[in-house]
Amino acid sequence: MEHPVKLLERYWNYTEFRPLQEEIIEAVLSGEDTFALLPTGGGKSLCFQIPALAKPGICIVISPLIALMKDQVKALQNKGIKALALTSGIGTAELDTLLDNAIYGNYKFLYLSPERLQQELVQDRIKQMPVNLIAVDEAHCISQWGNDFRPAYKNILSLRQLHPAVNMVALTASAKPKVVDDIITALDFMNPKVFKSSFFRPNLAYMVFHEDDKLYRLETILNKNPESSIVYVRNRKSTLETSAFLNDKGLSATYYHGGLSSVEKDRNMQDWMQNRKQVMVATNAFGMGIDKPDVKTVVHLNLPESIESYFQEAGRAGRNGKKAFAVILKNNSDPDLVENQFLKVLPDVKSVKFVYKKLCSYFQIPYGEGDYNTFNFDFTSFCKTYKLNTLLTYNALLVLDRNSVISLSRQFKNKVSLQFKIPNKVLLKYLENDGKKALIVKALLRLYGGVFDQETRINTNKVSDKAGVSEKEIIHILETLEKDDIIEFKHIKTDAQITFIEPREDRITINRIAEIIEQQNKVKQDQVHAMLEYIENENECKSVQLLRYFGEEKTEECGICSVCIERESQSKPSDLKHLQKEIVLLLEHSDLSSRAIISKLDAAENDTKQVLKFLLEKDIIKITKTNTYSLSHL
Repeated sequence: MEHPVKLLERYWNYTEFRPLQEEIIEAVLSGEDTFALLPTGGGKSLCFQIPALAKPGICIVISPLIALMKDQVKALQNKGIKALALTSGIGTAELDTLLDNAIYGNYKFLYLSPERLQQELVQDRIKQMPVNLIAVDEAHCISQWGNDFRPAYKNILSLRQLHPAVNMVALTASAKPKVVDDIITALDFMNPKVFKSSFFRPNLAYMVFHEDDKLYRLETILNKNPESSIVYVRNRKSTLETSAFLNDKGLSATYYHGGLSSVEKDRNMQDWMQNRKQVMVATNAFGMGIDKPDVKTVVHLNLPESIESYFQEAGRAGRNGKKAFAVILKNNSDPDLVENQFLKVLPDVKSVKFVYKKLCSYFQIPYGEGDYNTFNFDFTSFCKTYKLNTLLTYNALLVLDRNSVISLSRQFKNKVSLQFKIPNKVLLKYLENDGKKALIVKALLRLYGGVFDQETRINTNKVSDKAGVSEKEIIHILETLEKDDIIEFKHIKTDAQITFIEPREDRITINRIAEIIEQQNKVKQDQVHAMLEYIENENECKSVQLLRYFGEEKTEECGICSVCIERESQSKPSDLKHLQKEIVLLLEHSDLSSRAIISKLDAAENDTKQVLKFLLEKDIIKITKTNTYSLSHL
């Protein structure tokens, strides 16, 4: 058996492990059932990948996240390690072939969703595999008290029956003590080795600021800290608007959300990863598997839905051990907004039944049929067809996904195909007086020679690069060509794919999960309220609050969060007289806004505001009609 450190050096180019990794790996290699709680950035995947490589056989990895499965499989394959994933959209014939490959092809890793374990074919083939380890990623999903509970995780116990002698390792980045106990019980661990890394991050300053103008404060923060940053926002539209705002202010920014094509995601990601762009503005779709050590600042312009989510997103800052900041910008409207976004659109049992029935009608699924049928899904079109509330419907789909009724794969697809209907000579005459159309048609013909003879699939991104025209403009011109009867044109645009996991049963299907829906709604309510309590509590160290939430009671104040800094500034005498003189000197030259005064002074913002208030009370300064400050005697 090859030594773990040698495997680490050969495949990952590291010479030593992160804290707790080596101890976890040794426990796994010793055949112990092992539980590992490592915060974001702690290197969970190595804790099962290295033991699996050290021993002959294949490791079964259970994960609920298709995107994360694909990322890890791709990363392993790039290292020359044989790995494959059984995602929801794979048909029976392909599934059969992949399982054979896993048995006979010397593969080291088989990633699959817990839903796949329900299939007899999968169980039969896994029984034939030389399994050396069972790894349960995102293990909190097995607990009904955990974040994103998925009942299908209960199927993992079937692996115990198929390979009773094989040990398990369960891994998660966020779990409260009650959830940890639930995981260990649900997976039937025998005398488990339990490893819990402290959630304390000594270099990460947790900040919560009340701001009426969040964008101005964001600009100030990013100018003050010009290193790599992430800004989390509520929705796709906000990613575009906020990145545009930052670029207008001279800060280089790009954006990321679930509706981008894979080409756009990769391009924007690389711009940020390679530091060609300072700021990534993103929805919570961004971050899985991202390990960028030099992120200096993570800013939340909108409140996250839970402390679990916040801790993972904030934890992407400062992984290089240097001082970093996790900032929440809040204002008086945020509590109502978070209630509206996360609580008022929680679907009850009746809503889930209704959406499921409409989904079956939309795809014409007959009663008793439909299992493992996959469809491209245009969410916007679906909601328009049945006049559905988009947020409520989306949350109902997530409920169906988590409860293994469907599998929802959120991925943007833009499928374009065309064929010319007229001869080449007629086409040239048509294009004589339109340079832009001619340019795009010329690019098409150079890239796709057979487009006159048969319907041809077109990559609009390639055409865009060739013609130097935006994809939006290309689609517009192709639509014009279709109207003019020049081409046959098909444009299929989808937000996602849906795979029906169970045969259609309507009421029976939803009644089975009714209790779970109600219980998970209660968990969600508790999580939102905990988040609101966190941002409003200005009397206790922010780090202590977070650590207590995750069950760490014996903690010391961090000394660097917004609460600790404010307390320290209040305890130190401040040279306010000197500050008064500086403000008066500034106003002798010109009237200034409070923002301008704060930006020009090397003083604490609260001190500056305090002095401005004092000067106003003493009638030394006044507020003008344009809402700036000026000296009263002028």
